[in-house]
Amino acid sequence: MADLSKYRNIGIFAHVDAGKTTTTERILKLTGKIHKTGEVHDGESTTDFMEQEAERGITIQSAAVTCEWNGHRLNVIDTPGHVDFTVEVYRSLKVLDGGIGVFCGSGGVEPQSETNWRYANESEVSRLIFVNKLDRMGADFFNVVDQVKNVLGANPLVMTLPIGREDDFVGVVDVLNRKAYVWDDSGLPENYEIQDVPADMVDDLEAYREELVETAVEQDDDLMEAYMEGEEPSIEDLKRCIRKGTRDLAFFPTFCGSAFKNKGVQLVLDAVVDYLPAPTEVDPQPLTDPETGEPTGEVATVDADAPLKALAFKIMDDRFGALTFIRIYSGRMKKGDTILNSATGKTERIGRMCEMQADERNELTEAQAGDIIAVVGMKNVQTGHTLCDPKHECTLEAMIFPEPVISIAVSPKDKGSTEKMGIAIGKMVAEDPSFQVETDEDSGETILKGMGELHLDIKVDILKRTYGVELEVGAPQVAYRETITQAVEDSYTHKKQSGGSGQFAKIDYRIKPGEPNSGFTFSSSVVGGNVPKEFWPAVEKGFESMMDNGVLAGFPTLDVEVELFDGSFHAVDSSAIAYEIAAKGAFRQSMPKAGAQLLEPIMHVDVFTPEDHVGDVIGDLNRRRGMIKDQQAGTTGVRIKANVPLSEMFGYIGHLRTITSGRGQFSMEFEHYSACPANVAEEVIAKAKEDNK
Repeated sequence: MADLSKYRNIGIFAHVDAGKTTTTERILKLTGKIHKTGEVHDGESTTDFMEQEAERGITIQSAAVTCEWNGHRLNVIDTPGHVDFTVEVYRSLKVLDGGIGVFCGSGGVEPQSETNWRYANESEVSRLIFVNKLDRMGADFFNVVDQVKNVLGANPLVMTLPIGREDDFVGVVDVLNRKAYVWDDSGLPENYEIQDVPADMVDDLEAYREELVETAVEQDDDLMEAYMEGEEPSIEDLKRCIRKGTRDLAFFPTFCGSAFKNKGVQLVLDAVVDYLPAPTEVDPQPLTDPETGEPTGEVATVDADAPLKALAFKIMDDRFGALTFIRIYSGRMKKGDTILNSATGKTERIGRMCEMQADERNELTEAQAGDIIAVVGMKNVQTGHTLCDPKHECTLEAMIFPEPVISIAVSPKDKGSTEKMGIAIGKMVAEDPSFQVETDEDSGETILKGMGELHLDIKVDILKRTYGVELEVGAPQVAYRETITQAVEDSYTHKKQSGGSGQFAKIDYRIKPGEPNSGFTFSSSVVGGNVPKEFWPAVEKGFESMMDNGVLAGFPTLDVEVELFDGSFHAVDSSAIAYEIAAKGAFRQSMPKAGAQLLEPIMHVDVFTPEDHVGDVIGDLNRRRGMIKDQQAGTTGVRIKANVPLSEMFGYIGHLRTITSGRGQFSMEFEHYSACPANVAEEVIAKAKEDNK
C-alpha cells in the first residue's frame, strides 16, 4: 500500500525555449531513469518523441514520466510552451498538484509564461520557480526575480543565489542552510562539492536569508512572535512554514541554475519533495451535476479505499495503440476491472495499464488514488470524461476548451487517400479537443479548424507524415451571407401550354427584409380562394429552396419575409409543381429589385497586450475595420475587446506578435453578421463570379 504523502504530481511549464524539456531530462538522469541524457537541440530528448517535435525543437504534446527521488515518487509532465498548444498546458494543470515554472535567465518572464502563469493561478496550482540558463550571455537572476514580482504580480521567495555569472557560473548558494554547492567542469550533475559560502557573498546571503525567514514565519503566529523576540527558528520549522506558504500560494520558492550544464537541479528536486503538496494536501476536485455542469457541493476526496473516481485528461495514439492518460483521484483501478464512463453511460473493461517513461512503458496490475497512469485500448473515452465505479456514479468537473479561430480547406490528392484521411482525422480530433473538423456541404471539402496557423500547419504535417495522407491545402476562408434592404411588391405568372395538360400559376407577393437572425418566414393573406390553400406550401417551398443561393454571389440569403397576398389559378392546369416553379421564378425576378446586400461575419476579438503596446494594438485593430468595445487594465497588461470582421483577421497572430515584441495574445469567436462595405462587397462578388465560371 503506497504512502500518498510520498507522491508528487508535478508539471513543468514555461515559454518556448526557456528549457523545460532539458530540465525534465536532467530530472530523469538524476533520478536514475535514463543513463545518457538526450539534448533538445540534437532532437534526442526523451519526452519530445514526435518527429515534428524533434525537428522543430519544440514540445507539442505533454509527455508524462514517473521517477523517484529521496524515497518519493514523482509523476512529471513536460508541457509545451507555444501559444497554439496552451490547451495541453491547461489540461495538464487540471490534473497536477504542483508545478515548476521555468524562466530563462536572459529572456526572463516571456508572454507565454504569463499565459501559463495565469492558467496556473486560475487552477490554483502551487509552484516553484526555476530560473534556468544562468550560463548564458546576458543572464541575470536578480532581474528575473524582479520581473516575477512586477510582470506576474507574484511573490518569489529566493531560496538559492548564483555563484558567478554567465561563463563563470559555477554553482549556487543554498540560502536556508548557508551552504555553497559548486560543480566541477566535468559536466556531470553528481560531481559537486558542498563548500563554505564565498566570502564576497556572505553579506548578500545574510540579507536574503533574513528576508526568507521573515516571509516564512508569517505562516505561523507562534514562531513569528518568538522570532520578533530574537529567537532563531529551526530549519525544520522554517521548512514547515515554507511548505504551508507554497501550498497556499502566498509565495513561490525560487531557485536558480543551468539545466543544460547540470548545475542546481538537485536542489529543485529536493524542493519538490520538501515544499510541493502531496495529492492529499490539495483541495479535492469538485463533483458536478452531469446535466447542468454546476458543482454539487461534493468532492473527490483522495483516498485509496473510497469508490473509484478518475479523470481521462489526454488521449494519445502511438505505435502500440491508443493510450488514455488518467489521473486517479480516489479509489483503486485494477487490471480486468469494469468501470463506468459517466459521460457516455457505457462501461469499459480495463485491459493493460502502464506507467509511462515518455514513450517507454512499464506494465502495472493496479494503481490507486494519486497515480497518473495510461490505459491501453479504451474504446469510447474522450478528454475530460470521468471514469468511476459503476455502483457509485459521479462526474468530475469538466475541462473547458477554447473554440478554434481559423479554418483551412483540405482535400486528398487521390481517391486512395480519402478513407485514410477520414480515419487519421478521427484519431487526431480525439487527441486534441481544440482541433475540429467539418465538411463543407457546398464544396464537399473537409474544413480543419484550429487555434492558430502553426497549430494547423503541424496537423497537416502529421497527416502527411505520420498517416501518409497526401493533401491539397486551400487558403483560409470566410463564410459570407446575403440579405435584402428594401420591400418589393411584385407579380409572377408561370404558363406552359404545349400539348397535353398545361401548367399555370400566378402569384402576387411582397418581399421585405426580416428581423435579424429570423432566417426565412412565409405567410399568406390570400382571400376568396384565388390561390387554393393546398398550393400555399408549394409556393413557400419554391421561395425557401432559392434561399441557399443568393442573387449577388451565390451565398446563402438571410432574414427575408415573403407574403403571398393574391394570385389566380386554372381549374385544369394549376398544380403544386406549377406554383413551386412560379415561386422560384418570382425569387429570381424580385430579389435584385429588393436592394440585395452582402453580409460578413464579425468576430468578438479579445486581445491581451503589455501596457506599452496598447496604442499600437488599438491602431492596428482600427485599420482592420475593428470597433473597440472595451479595455481593462490587469496586473500583467491590458485586455482590449473589439468587434472585427473575420476577413481582416487572417495572419493576425503573427502581426500581433510583431507589434508587441512577441508578448501579445488574442482569442476570437463569432459575434454576428453585418453589412459589408461597398468596396469589400465588390471584390467578393467579383471573385465569386470568377470562381463560378
